[in-house]
Amino acid sequence: MTNIDNLCINTIRVLSLDQIQTAKSGHPGMPLGASPMAYVLWDKFLKHSPKNPKWFNRDRFILSAGHASAMLYSLLYLYGYDLPLEELKRFRQWGSKTPGHPEYGLTPGVEATTGPLGQGFGMGVGMAIAECFLANYFNREGFNIVDHYTYAIVSDGDLMEGISSEAAALAGRLKLGKLIYLYDDNHITIDGTTDIAWNEDIELRFKAHGWHVITVPDGEDLDAIYGAIKAAQDEKERPSLIRIRTHIGWHSPKQDNPAVHGAPLSEEEERETKRALGFPEDKRFYIPEEALNHCRKAVEKGKKLEEEWNKMFQEYKKAYPELAKEFEMFVNGELPEGWKESLPVFTDTSKKIATRSASGETINALADKLPNFIGGSADLASSNKVVMKGKGDFYCDTPDGRNIHFGIREHAMGAAVNGMALHGGVIPFGATFFVFSDYMRASVRLAALMKTHSIFVYTHDSIGVGEDGPTHQPIEHLMSFRVMPDITVIRPADANETVEAWKIAIEEKSPVMLVLTRQNVPVLDPEKYPIKEGVKKGAYILEDVENPDVVLIGTGSEVHVCLEAKKLLEEKGVKARVVSMPSWELFFKQSKEYRKSVIPSDIPKVAVEAGSSLGWKEIVGENGVVIGMNRFGASAPGNVLMEKFGFTPEHVAEETLKLLNK
Repeated sequence: MTNIDNLCINTIRVLSLDQIQTAKSGHPGMPLGASPMAYVLWDKFLKHSPKNPKWFNRDRFILSAGHASAMLYSLLYLYGYDLPLEELKRFRQWGSKTPGHPEYGLTPGVEATTGPLGQGFGMGVGMAIAECFLANYFNREGFNIVDHYTYAIVSDGDLMEGISSEAAALAGRLKLGKLIYLYDDNHITIDGTTDIAWNEDIELRFKAHGWHVITVPDGEDLDAIYGAIKAAQDEKERPSLIRIRTHIGWHSPKQDNPAVHGAPLSEEEERETKRALGFPEDKRFYIPEEALNHCRKAVEKGKKLEEEWNKMFQEYKKAYPELAKEFEMFVNGELPEGWKESLPVFTDTSKKIATRSASGETINALADKLPNFIGGSADLASSNKVVMKGKGDFYCDTPDGRNIHFGIREHAMGAAVNGMALHGGVIPFGATFFVFSDYMRASVRLAALMKTHSIFVYTHDSIGVGEDGPTHQPIEHLMSFRVMPDITVIRPADANETVEAWKIAIEEKSPVMLVLTRQNVPVLDPEKYPIKEGVKKGAYILEDVENPDVVLIGTGSEVHVCLEAKKLLEEKGVKARVVSMPSWELFFKQSKEYRKSVIPSDIPKVAVEAGSSLGWKEIVGENGVVIGMNRFGASAPGNVLMEKFGFTPEHVAEETLKLLNK
């Protein structure tokens, strides 16, 4: 390596430090220690086009250790992305494009929102899955139109988090050979040296997971880092972890000190650090012209790479016009004409069908029409009813399969689904029992924060699970996800509402959660009820009367309890409207007029849901009644539990009469 390389590395270090010192907030330790590996990757290997960050065939780079965001912003600025120096000067400030941790959709060139440790690790696995699947689907001899690597810089903290073990094991089993992670092995966490809590053999661990592991003993040895990345690229069947021994806070007075992890240096320490790196001590945001010019070569280089790819794609269009058209549709998130036409319609109201089973039929109809629809379950595919029949199993040496065996790894599954969605070109989903959504909540939250097109399928949605007991019966989960911003939760009442819910999930382009029953429930007549339009609006009138005395509101399986309760109330001279409310989020997006037309403010209301009652007062009002679950469940047949906990027509009618003083 040359003097210009060292100058550029120190420019990244000092520019990162200047952001943190100016903000009086941030994490200087990792940028000072990890800049050499970041520079070698970005300057010598990364295939990207700074003026078009969304060029599809770019390499993906994730800073999984998102606390080192200042380093990423330095790279983005120096390499010519649309991130002005003024934004770096506003690091961590209101309205800036340089927040404390990288945020997808806010800063050009940021591929994923990171900060919660381990999440970037898991999302990178999803990106590599998407690349492998699409490469097999579209590439032809002489036309590798999908051909890129997924890189990440990961930290000690990333590897301590359980999600990284889940995701690493998955990546190794899937043989994701184009996944390359650089591990900033600096031996320091916030509380002290890593050995106070951690003494595992990382190399053996990752080898056991099926990874190719390379060790670079000196994080300042640019030639060794270069050789390691090259060796990782040459490994075709295994993901690679490059373990690089670094020193947190390199060249600062706090080198190898936990105190340098998450707090700015003092003014004297800042001066000493800049002095050691050969930079002006009393200047901030000083960027040597030679370093900037060198890094900015990436703009022309990226433009040329993109032009070459565009030229190849034009030839591909001539040779394979139908495939090229399909590729553009996948990348643009477009859906083929008539994709809804083969979706099931359930007309036999004499049979009861679990909404998970209706979902399974819908998934298979979608799989036939949407060839980029891909996903799987955390070892519950047959119970979740998500197997796409005849579509094969996905591994990178048999990548035409579309059923992903995530294994009993809910958290990694959630992150991988997000990674696939971020990569683009596929419509991904992941499934498990609703109660186990707890194991993947951080990933679901990031999906909402990033607004990714991630679909989460959760079955066994209530005490209706039955004999498996309270450990498997979700109680607080529905309401807790409704509290989460920017995710649409849909709990359909029957098979036909389930089909409509899937339509929304496919079209929404942001995260959707489908919450489905284990137990069989009656089928609502699609000719009698306005299901298609109603589900889209989040809540709608199922059965009505003139001048109703009360409004009964149900979700999921409890809608049918409300319909039966209505009949009992009629016998008592009480006129009841029944409302199905599959989605709060969709309902609250409707006009005030529509919402009042469905749930008037001046009519008494009763809500029925086999989950926490918290929050329902917003719907029924202070004087309304909520029949819900405010304790854990029990082990018994599902119908017995529904009876014992009051989810029966008789109990709903009784509580309604009390409300009306009748």
